[in-house]
Amino acid sequence: MTPDVNRLIGFYKSPLGKISRALVREEIIRLSGSLDQRRVLGLGFATPYLRFALARAERVLAFMPARQGSSAWPREGPSHTVLCDPLEMPLTDSAVDLIIAVHAFEHIGDAEELMREVWRIAAPNARLIIVVPRRRGLWAAADNTPFGDGYPFSRSQLELLLRNHSFVPEAWREALYLPPVKHRLMLKFARFFERFGRLFGPMFAGVIIVSARKELFPAVPRRKRLERYVRMPSLAAQTAMEGFER
Repeated sequence: MTPDVNRLIGFYKSPLGKISRALVREEIIRLSGSLDQRRVLGLGFATPYLRFALARAERVLAFMPARQGSSAWPREGPSHTVLCDPLEMPLTDSAVDLIIAVHAFEHIGDAEELMREVWRIAAPNARLIIVVPRRRGLWAAADNTPFGDGYPFSRSQLELLLRNHSFVPEAWREALYLPPVKHRLMLKFARFFERFGRLFGPMFAGVIIVSARKELFPAVPRRKRLERYVRMPSLAAQTAMEGFER
């Protein structure tokens, strides 16, 4: 199930959402490297994790799927968000240097087709950072967070998906060792749980974070489609956006 944009916004405004964003964002920043004169794309609902790139990157875009809906970001200045079909993104080939995908792969019906499209828009040696709920983690089993929606991944599944589409994993991280509960005491000691959980390895982590590099060979062509459809804007997405603007 694809989460509604209003639910995503509400989660990241909550105390649990704020601490989870901080913990995951720290790992994304460590994996991003230098952003000087880089073109950065956030895919899915990645805007809570993109602000660090605004001042450093040449360009920052946030693509949100039509079924989810979109919200204007950032709050100051022109909006960087685009409502689109993630399987047919409005970008030329080799257009971006860094792709950060959050709340994306677990909600797509065809992850392989999404990887083909990501390979197409990624520049040579571009980097892809993916955040997905861990299949056996507590967060994937909880209904009170967006990480409990969609299809969670194991590390081996994610690695196979990347390698089959000419992306080489370079670094793996895990995050969200704290249980997905809203108890004030638990949130107060969230970083303690994060450090303590790492002592037991990734088995207690809530999400998997991987950084992968694009390889030019073997090339990954898009599938040929026998029919082409005229894609109309999603009514649900428009309704969600209007509701947020109010």
